[in-house]
Amino acid sequence: MIPPPTLGVVLAGGLSRRMGGGNKSLLVFGGLTLLEHVVQRLAPQCESVIVNANSELPGFETMPFPVVRDSVAGYRGPLAGILTGLEWTAAYRPSVEWIVSVPGDTPFIPLDLVRQLHGARRGSEMALACASSGSQVHFAVGLWPVSLRHDLRQALLEKDLRSVRDWASLHGYAEAFWPIGPVDPFFNINTPDDWAKANGLAQHGRRI
Repeated sequence: MIPPPTLGVVLAGGLSRRMGGGNKSLLVFGGLTLLEHVVQRLAPQCESVIVNANSELPGFETMPFPVVRDSVAGYRGPLAGILTGLEWTAAYRPSVEWIVSVPGDTPFIPLDLVRQLHGARRGSEMALACASSGSQVHFAVGLWPVSLRHDLRQALLEKDLRSVRDWASLHGYAEAFWPIGPVDPFFNINTPDDWAKANGLAQHGRRI
């Protein structure tokens, strides 16, 4: 199955408190920044890619893809990043009807992510699809229709909804499943220990 055109949105707007602050997506391992690892795996699957980031840190201005701030005021978490991706796509890629969101700290995302998410959505006839591995659903790794942008803006601003899980549950979502071995493809880097583990995986070539 060839998936429909889909825009990739890398969510890199977190505060990185457990990594000591700053923006961890610009840290380097395996010769690339964490953000570059994510984009390198996501871009071939997508019509194009944008990065959602609110940081003023040096490094973002030289990125070879659009870096887009949240389209709603105040730090409202990953749902704000998803809304930003939906609204940016409607404005600048009006022929694209889907976005896929991926956290900027998941350097091992599957190379078949977009295809599998679309397949799960079609197979279940659900409005949305999210990734899962092992027994965990990764709600920030999801497939979202651009047509729901108005609904999401209302949920954020009028209902103060902050949870991706809660918003996805309102509409119903399919799950696309991946095994967790030899590496969980949705392993994310939150702490220095996670960072050390990711470096070890990269050095031993255990990319999936």
